[in-house]
Amino acid sequence: MIVREAGWDDPAGSTLRDAQRAEIAERYGSSDSESGVPPSAADITVFFVALDDDGIAVGCGGLRQLGETEAEIKRMFVRPENRGTGVSTAILDRLEEYARERGLDRLVLETGDRQPDAVRFYQRQGYTRIPNFGHYVDSAISLCFGKPIIAADPASEVACEGCE
Repeated sequence: MIVREAGWDDPAGSTLRDAQRAEIAERYGSSDSESGVPPSAADITVFFVALDDDGIAVGCGGLRQLGETEAEIKRMFVRPENRGTGVSTAILDRLEEYARERGLDRLVLETGDRQPDAVRFYQRQGYTRIPNFGHYVDSAISLCFGKPIIAADPASEVACEGCE
């Protein structure tokens, strides 16, 4: 598998993002379930596409810079038939490596309450619940997570009171 940097308008990335939005619409029963501001070419810092051994695009993920030391993971997606094969871990590892190389301290993300598979994945990767941030503060369906990505004291992560 190869995880390569791609432009936001990359056809394989666009196809994967469309599949992700379709899956989310099905899970939430609405094509308008975006809790925050949808990512765009103007605000995505980096975007990666994972290709299998045959060169088929099987997953993607990007980062949106939130400040000097923090970025948000956006449009993380792996085709259902490729889940459980290490694709999501490879993409997340590349996103974390990219952020670390640029001196970022922490990555954050938002997922939804109808995505238990995503919640389990991020928790296994060391992400912990944090208070909802930014556009997600008032979202009843949003679950936010964060992870320090440089040598930092894990105890410095702000715990989410009342989060399970």
